Amino acid sequence: MSAEPYDHLHWDIEFLAENPTVRSKAFGISKEAKTVRYPIRLLRYWFGFHLLRVEQQRLGRPIDVGEIGVDTGQMRMFAQSAVDGGQSFAWNAWTAVDPVLKREKLLKAGYDDMVEADLESPTFDLGRTYDAVVLLHVLEHLFDPESAMRKVAACTRPGGIVIGGFPVLPEVLRARREAQVRRTAKPMGHVSVFSPERVRAMGSQAGLETEFLTGAFFMRSRGLGLENHASWMRFNLAFGAVLPWWPGEVYWLMRKPLST
Repeated sequence: MSAEPYDHLHWDIEFLAENPTVRSKAFGISKEAKTVRYPIRLLRYWFGFHLLRVEQQRLGRPIDVGEIGVDTGQMRMFAQSAVDGGQSFAWNAWTAVDPVLKREKLLKAGYDDMVEADLESPTFDLGRTYDAVVLLHVLEHLFDPESAMRKVAACTRPGGIVIGGFPVLPEVLRARREAQVRRTAKPMGHVSVFSPERVRAMGSQAGLETEFLTGAFFMRSRGLGLENHASWMRFNLAFGAVLPWWPGEVYWLMRKPLST
């Protein structure tokens, strides 16, 4: 695939500026982040949405999405808010997957189906495959993310994609930091640490090809006045593209080959 569809430095950010959904009480970002026009905190959903949108346009039909680790449904809510704000995107069905489903909230968020399943379980099996699987800020909570990625690859259709993201560090610091966080981790806390190199290796071990990987930001602070300016968000995106290992977050897309 050409790199051109992943020209994220020119993807639209304007629908964030006065988006009522992400500023609602139901949407899970801080009150301070909701006071600015371009919250860096929203980039996790922004990347997820645009990568799904590019894939849907590539296929030329509505897609089936499986989202693992849904919390209260922010990703699905964000996608709907983007469509309501004029973005072009269509899905056939969007499935919520989580070990503990917050069913009432997820119904309100608009999920078409729900599957209660634990990605860390050796018997994890969704019983079907998807055009796109979303894993936003999930793998850093797992002790064996490489094994989890192999399970995710199994529920991705041939030619389909896996989209994910999490905090990032340079590879030279990764192992030491991981040992530190595992000693002090609280229940449901971070226990795995990633670098761009580990991301690519993890995908390769699962039989996936990394097509897109970028850092997200130089700096983020709740309610920072600079986040009222589109130029600040654009600067952060450009910085992350050049230095994806910078301590912040990394977002990526992997593709399952049509044949293996």
